[in-house]
Amino acid sequence: MRSVAGFHRSGISVWDKDPHLSPVNETQLFLRDTFPPNFLWGVGTSAFQVEGGQQEDGKGASIWEHFLHSHFRDAYRTESWSDSYTFLEKDLTALSFLRVSSYHFSLSWPRLFPTGTVTAVNQKGLSYYNRLLDALVRRGIEPVVTLYHWDLPWELQERYGGWENSSLVDVFNDYATFCFRAFGDRVRYWITIHNPYLVAWHGYGTGLHAPGERRKGAAYVVGHNLIKAHATVWHNYDRHFRPQQRGFLSITLGSHWVEPSKLNNESDIEKCQLSMQKVLGWFAKPIHGDGDYPEELKMELPALLPKATPTERKYFKGTADFFAFSFGPDNFKPPGKVPKMGQSFSLDLRGVLNWIKAEYNPPRILIAENGWFTNKDVKTEDTTAIYTMKTFVNKVLQAIKYDQIEVFGYVSWSLLDGFEWQQMFNNRRGLFYVDFNSKEKDRIPKSSAFYYKQIIQENGFPAEESTRTLQGQFPPEFFWGITESVIKAESLASSPQFCDPNLYLWNVSGDGKFYQVKGVRLKTRPVQCTDFTSLKTHLQLLLRMKVTHYRFAFNWSLLLPSGDPLSLNRQVLRYYRCLISETLKLNVKPVVTLYYPTHQSLSLPGPFLQHGGWLNQSTVRAFTTYAEKCFQEFGDLVKFWITINEPNRFGEVYNGSSNDTYRAAHNLLMAHATAWQVYDKRYRSSQRGQVSLSLHCDWAEPANPYLDSHLEAAERFLQFEVAWFLDPLLKTGDYPPAVRKYLGYKKDQGLSSSFLPFFTKGEKQLVRGAADFIAVNHFTTRFVAHESKNGSRYEFDQDIQLVQDFTYLSSPLRSAVVPWGLRKALNWIRRRYGDMDIYLTASGIEDPSNDNDEVRKYYIGKYVQEAFKAYHVDKVNLKGYFGFKLTDEVAKPKIGFFTAEFQAKASVQFYNQLICNNGFPAEPTHKCGPHMETASCTLCLLLIREKPLIFLGCCLLATLATLLSIVAFHKRKKRKQDWSKYFQHFGLSVETKAKKVPSQI
Repeated sequence: MRSVAGFHRSGISVWDKDPHLSPVNETQLFLRDTFPPNFLWGVGTSAFQVEGGQQEDGKGASIWEHFLHSHFRDAYRTESWSDSYTFLEKDLTALSFLRVSSYHFSLSWPRLFPTGTVTAVNQKGLSYYNRLLDALVRRGIEPVVTLYHWDLPWELQERYGGWENSSLVDVFNDYATFCFRAFGDRVRYWITIHNPYLVAWHGYGTGLHAPGERRKGAAYVVGHNLIKAHATVWHNYDRHFRPQQRGFLSITLGSHWVEPSKLNNESDIEKCQLSMQKVLGWFAKPIHGDGDYPEELKMELPALLPKATPTERKYFKGTADFFAFSFGPDNFKPPGKVPKMGQSFSLDLRGVLNWIKAEYNPPRILIAENGWFTNKDVKTEDTTAIYTMKTFVNKVLQAIKYDQIEVFGYVSWSLLDGFEWQQMFNNRRGLFYVDFNSKEKDRIPKSSAFYYKQIIQENGFPAEESTRTLQGQFPPEFFWGITESVIKAESLASSPQFCDPNLYLWNVSGDGKFYQVKGVRLKTRPVQCTDFTSLKTHLQLLLRMKVTHYRFAFNWSLLLPSGDPLSLNRQVLRYYRCLISETLKLNVKPVVTLYYPTHQSLSLPGPFLQHGGWLNQSTVRAFTTYAEKCFQEFGDLVKFWITINEPNRFGEVYNGSSNDTYRAAHNLLMAHATAWQVYDKRYRSSQRGQVSLSLHCDWAEPANPYLDSHLEAAERFLQFEVAWFLDPLLKTGDYPPAVRKYLGYKKDQGLSSSFLPFFTKGEKQLVRGAADFIAVNHFTTRFVAHESKNGSRYEFDQDIQLVQDFTYLSSPLRSAVVPWGLRKALNWIRRRYGDMDIYLTASGIEDPSNDNDEVRKYYIGKYVQEAFKAYHVDKVNLKGYFGFKLTDEVAKPKIGFFTAEFQAKASVQFYNQLICNNGFPAEPTHKCGPHMETASCTLCLLLIREKPLIFLGCCLLATLATLLSIVAFHKRKKRKQDWSKYFQHFGLSVETKAKKVPSQI
């Protein structure tokens, strides 16, 4: 049980990080697993913070009462707070509710001995602790008892000057001896002193804690005396009580944690190491190490730090049976405290546990205090406390499972709201809410209490059904697609040289111009679609993606610049038709989006922008005309149409007021419905295509599952986001009743003047049923809390607040990777709208990598797996999955499978494998690995990118060939002339001789 280390320390190695460690390495992700059997799940309090009854039943005063009355205005409130001394049964009921296996509490030294010296014990105080211990034993709860949690009897402060006087060591040992005798038959785990760093540094150095001294030198003297007092008590227990009581004794050491500002920067790491030694090492090395202070402290504080004698070092060394560790806000947040240059504060509990392991030759560890705080105004709805607890506890689990650190217990701090030292009542840390002004001081469980109870019952975070991989395949006709946004059409072909029959010479006179060679005519060919450079690029990328479908969008303002069909840009039309026809040649079917606005651009023809855009109903008529023109020109080739992409996201554009948002959305819905009706009546019978719109559909999960208000907020999010458009199309022809009702409620309360437009009878008939399938774009899951808001804006009408759960892997833009959210979203749609065909028309995440985009690979694999579960297990009629998107855009988040320079990332090959396997077969094929054409495709892309240079080279080669031909021609002519003169000597001409030679043969 004893944790004794040698002189070697390697804690500094904890900051040596592998820069190539994958962000999706399982050791860095949230761990679904359970804690070891018989793990001690506990909760803690301290006497001064929760007992109250400061003047009752003979209790003596402590240094904190005097400190508060002299330093704080609200000191009168110290007479009440949680009143655990009076309401012991309520504390016990709270412990039973949580089903903890241990309770960590402290004894009040002045309650047992009012003067501090062990003379006559206060019987009523003794009776209180006996009743508490007996009750814990009956309930099967292990007591973990702290002898000193900062409430030094005031008389000892007056008589000796407090812990600055070494005489207090023997007084403390006498007090400890009494406690061992009185309670040791029921206590197996003892803590001598809680967080001596705060006692010494803030009690005697900064003056933030009682007794309020501000002498830096005194802090180190006090620290030395606290170590001596602890060691004395440990030796006392080890010699006189351990043989009979068989218990364990330690000291709770607290600390912060810091990370270097620059990864693997030696100077920053050394600063972090010094920071840890100044706080944790100050007390840990003498007790858990070699008995002496850290070398860093001895070098920096030669005049202030007491020198441990050889006898003291031997006496201090190894005086702990386990490492009791406190990790909470008191070590992080003294007023004005900021990390020094080269460091940043971190709440990585796993990191500091690894530092302890590296420094002190892995001891058994008890997390003796852990938790965070909430604002004083937070009562029972402490949602943020759930997330901090989830993070902390999982970090401990990771340390156990991945780092082989022997943590045997965890204490959540604290059981009750109470007095928070220098913060007084401005913060709350309890799992149970207490109204300090009430008489009964009822313990009301907060959300964090329910969550901790669940963790205890499950002994951690057992693997969920949704995390298990399901094997199988999608149906053969499943759409495997890739989505691109608006395609910017080329107005002219990029390769006109194939159409011009003339030959040109360049830079003949050094002026850099081309000169036509007269009399020379080259062979030409008809204009081809592949004359468009960007089109050839698209084809090459699609060929490498191996998808079955390609979703892209037309640019309305390019096709019809004025919005009038008479302004049709024939070159743009030709480009789009070429793109579609060439895509079909690759056996890739097009899915065309007619209108693809973004929050940056409405992408409307100029005249419509000038007249109010979608707030003007004339835009609806213009869109219908535009859509029909597209059906006419492309309908023979396109069988899947998306009229409008994400019309439910227009609140980001028309955000002047909520009524602008709702009016624009209404007109968008009417535009879609009218276009659908046109296709249905005039083109469907001949073209046999399908038409719908595509909605943004992130899943909404209640941030706090224990609150009805959060459950309602999550459903409200989906009603405002998805049902807003799908209800009119697929159910009633009208907006969701829940949305209308909620807006009416807010209006009645005077919180908003928002209202949804009303459909006429004719409009309802037009809208209802105007969708052949459901198309949704899903990217992440939103954790939603209820928060009442005042104002007439779309985002205010929902009364929601988004909460970030940092236990999930996130993108640089904080988009959480929550695969099971997709499955839930698909099931929600199925339950609400029946068994219609559903297409996931965009799904993806940004990844900063330009080559090995591991986050995107992880995302695709997990999300497609959840889509498969929805299809196979839940019977959702899912017909296709489209990855988003084909290429990155310059100076924008990197969300593409290819870079902006058309270089393939690792996710391309990963997606290829999914497509070729059509899911997750038991025996996946690997025949879809790198093909021979990969190299040729790379060459093709090179040719495409460097086309101007290659063209110039070809011109130079052609010019050189022409010049050589001319030279050869002149040489041949000269040779003929020479021969002619030679034969004229014999009276023959060349032509004549040439004609007679054959006749002689």
